[in-house]
Amino acid sequence: MPKVSSVIVPYATYLRVYEPLAAFPEPERSHWARYARRADRPSYQDELRRSLADLVPTPPIPVPVHESSDAFVLEADGVLCVCPWRTRLRGWQALQELPEELPKPVLDAVLPEVVRRQTTQDYERWLVRNPDARPWIRTATWQVPLHWFVLVSDQERRFDKGSGEIPPMLRYQTPMVQARRRVARALRALKDGIDEGPLIDGLVDVGRWLEEFHPRSVVELDYGGLVHTLPAGELEDDHSAADVAEGIEALRQGDGAAAGAAYARLVERWRSVRDRRSAN
Repeated sequence: MPKVSSVIVPYATYLRVYEPLAAFPEPERSHWARYARRADRPSYQDELRRSLADLVPTPPIPVPVHESSDAFVLEADGVLCVCPWRTRLRGWQALQELPEELPKPVLDAVLPEVVRRQTTQDYERWLVRNPDARPWIRTATWQVPLHWFVLVSDQERRFDKGSGEIPPMLRYQTPMVQARRRVARALRALKDGIDEGPLIDGLVDVGRWLEEFHPRSVVELDYGGLVHTLPAGELEDDHSAADVAEGIEALRQGDGAAAGAAYARLVERWRSVRDRRSAN
């Protein structure tokens, strides 16, 4: 594995799906079985550093030339599960979203238009050969999208303050069947209570994505590098999944006041994160 910097790259959060080995066809299944036995598997920070390193050359390389052969690995109820990075595919998809994230002068400075055009053409040709391709990882910056919290419960929250050189960690893990069930229940409550909006649109989108995976998969919501931007007390007191669940249950019960109070807590908590983004 190439040597990488020890500098922490912050601000990205992740929604990952870990599929059991049985979900992968050969020879990929054997590759992941061998890979899981490695003692030097890279972390999410290594993945992000490698992606950022490609932006240093002139012209920049917005998408890796070759697909990554790395993955995240976990064991759930005795079953080995794998979450392939698929860095190249995710890079292509992220590139399609950049015009919505950056003003055109900034975008042109970061990635010249000729580079973006060529990369888009490469992606379109690749999609013709791989029409069913989908990523195992979704990424957000400077936030955890609120609809991600619907997939998990506060009881599945895992928080570690960290110590010394070990950074803090905040993650949720849940079985795929639970995540799908929560999406379906939330959609029923939201459509009855508010009819339409970005939360519903986000849930519909993520629900369709989850249907692409093996039913014995594991879903993980990871605050990733965002933990480095939040004061320790705020991070420890962050129970956004509980607030989202409380708000949806209040809608189901027809209690608009309680739903509004839960939403207000979420807005206040995440306003401070957005303020830090604006400061940068």
